Amino acid sequence: MSTSQQLTEPQFEKCRELIAALTGIQMSEAKKGLVARRLSNRMHALGEQDTDAYLRRIAAGDPAEIEHFTNAVTTNLTSFFRENHHFDFLKTTFIPAFVASGQKTLRIWSAACSTGEEPYSIAITALENLPRTGGFNLEILATDIDSSVVQTAREGVYRWDRVQGLSPACLKRWFLKGRGAQKGNVLVRRALREAVDFRVMNLLTDWPPVGVFDIIFCRNVVIYFDKPTQATLITRFCEALDSDGLLIMGHSESLHQVSTDFRLLGRTIYKKAA
Repeated sequence: MSTSQQLTEPQFEKCRELIAALTGIQMSEAKKGLVARRLSNRMHALGEQDTDAYLRRIAAGDPAEIEHFTNAVTTNLTSFFRENHHFDFLKTTFIPAFVASGQKTLRIWSAACSTGEEPYSIAITALENLPRTGGFNLEILATDIDSSVVQTAREGVYRWDRVQGLSPACLKRWFLKGRGAQKGNVLVRRALREAVDFRVMNLLTDWPPVGVFDIIFCRNVVIYFDKPTQATLITRFCEALDSDGLLIMGHSESLHQVSTDFRLLGRTIYKKAA
């Protein structure tokens, strides 16, 4: 398949079946062009010309190529402090209440971390607002199904334009400006990188032991799943949250007719029901 060639309808339907089986994502007809472009790029890298043969390879279960296929077709739109009201809520409401509760270890899961901007934004907010004394601990788990974006996140190197919206004080405290071969890039400082545990993880398969969290961020993810898959995932998140834990979702997502395990606390911020 050349970069200008489109998928046939049967090929796109086969792609949709494979994507749904591997990730749970329901690709709409509107995504046909995106899937075609990304699949074409991957096949070009392999020197593969036969789209049907490539799809048969994925369907047969080639583990190495399944990872590349999954990485190619998943979407990873993100930015630092995206949907900033969530981070304002952490700063002004959640963290003061957490400190007052007497708890010492704050555990947060960024369940679709993409290239790392979300968990690093969480870490910045927490580290800047938790007291420096008193023995407070911060543990952030950041996971994504796409191994390539997890590696990018773990490395913590970003183009300068990705951080231009941050304040000078934030940039100075948490980022190093690149020089030489890294000119035009910034590096997340070690203290911030060490606050986040990055792992590759598929939310729809069996989870490794992850423990219990105070907050789970899962933003702009469940919108790609059908209702039964959404309900199953939300139930699993509920089980992974502390008794009064929070689930934070994306601006276009809702638990209406999906789950009764949570009550709405604020703009796409849900608290685990008693």
